[in-house]
Amino acid sequence: MALQNIGAGNKDDAFYRYKMPRMITKIEGRGNGIKTNVVNMVDIAKALGRPASYTTKYFGCELGAQSKFDEKTGTSHVNGAHDTAKLAGLLENFIKKFVQCYGCGNPETEVIITKSQMINLKCAACGFISEVDMRDKLTTFIIKNPPESKKGSKDKKAMRRAEKERLKEGEAADEELKKIKKEAAKKKGSSKDAVSKASSKKKSHNSDEDHSPTGSQADEHEPAAAADDSDDDIQWQTDTSSVAAQQAIQQQLNAVTAGMVMLSANEEKSKSGKNSPRREVKPRVNGQSNGVKSVNPQEELVETMKDYIKKGSPVSELKSFLESLSGTPQEIINALFEALFEGVGKGFSKEVVKKKNYITAAVQEEGSQLMMLHAIESFCGKASPEAVKEVALVLKALYDDDVLEEEFIVEWYEKGLKGENKGDPIWKNVKPFVEWLQSAESESEEE
Repeated sequence: MALQNIGAGNKDDAFYRYKMPRMITKIEGRGNGIKTNVVNMVDIAKALGRPASYTTKYFGCELGAQSKFDEKTGTSHVNGAHDTAKLAGLLENFIKKFVQCYGCGNPETEVIITKSQMINLKCAACGFISEVDMRDKLTTFIIKNPPESKKGSKDKKAMRRAEKERLKEGEAADEELKKIKKEAAKKKGSSKDAVSKASSKKKSHNSDEDHSPTGSQADEHEPAAAADDSDDDIQWQTDTSSVAAQQAIQQQLNAVTAGMVMLSANEEKSKSGKNSPRREVKPRVNGQSNGVKSVNPQEELVETMKDYIKKGSPVSELKSFLESLSGTPQEIINALFEALFEGVGKGFSKEVVKKKNYITAAVQEEGSQLMMLHAIESFCGKASPEAVKEVALVLKALYDDDVLEEEFIVEWYEKGLKGENKGDPIWKNVKPFVEWLQSAESESEEE
């Protein structure tokens, strides 16, 4: 079966790895009962990662004709006689709208239907969440016939936890292996050094004996002999005469007096205050020293984030950009949130929905959801009361889009009520949303 690249923009790329079969159609029937059968619709839909009923229904919606996909036989029929080229063009439009990522153009996406009945495409390559235009006729069919979820939410969470545990165990095993290799390399290196030293000593000793002239004087070769002989052959002697004792006492006295002189000089410098670095530094006034403003690392991070956002850099590169910054992960997440929403008051939740792709890209690693919640808490501590009132709407928007999970929101809320900032108004505003989460969970468990 002939294959082609997925997406018209990639048709000339010989190394593009996402491919699908070329469409094969067949005209069946006559008169009013004429139909077009897309013979290999099942294979095409499988390559696109979408149900074959979606593509068949899309053809019917666009052509204004009845269409039907038989699940048992796998046949796809569209009423009327239609050219293969025309149907291939419609399939290309389907790929652009419902398959390819709107951020990076990768077809490796997953259809997600949110709690607010919106259709999103989550990209497995860059993490971008594309919002599908709900005015398209096919969206109603997709909502009524959602794609089969591979695993339930609980199963997904359990799989994620198991995967994290496996990664931790693998990292620990790698560290142990590295330590063993280092120790083995050290032992091997030390043994090699010992062997090379012993062989070099032996060679030098033999060469001196072999090449020394027979009629040489003993005093001319004393230094070489002293260097070649081992420590066992050397006999150390101590001069115990009265002259040597007086010389040793004099050397000790000289060292003590020199130390006393240096000590007295240092004391005089500290008393006088001249050339003292502590006296040269002027006291800070209102966070300034010598007329120069003090540098706040957190403010620097915020300014760096603002520059990155103003440049219009792609969201797919945000993760690598955050990893390149200096600072703790919590400081970096706080700076990102502040840069995105600084000065926002009323309409805080709407701004979060507009810029949620940045938040989604930042919340990828383990523990990043809690850090994002702490960043929201930190932002609300500085923001206007109008923004703090909308914090529950912010959390609901991020929860509906699967950016924040219920267990992390509840954990953050319970710790906040017991923490140092338990009197902040943020907890009062978050409380109804957390209660709604817990009641919804208990209802689902009862069912």
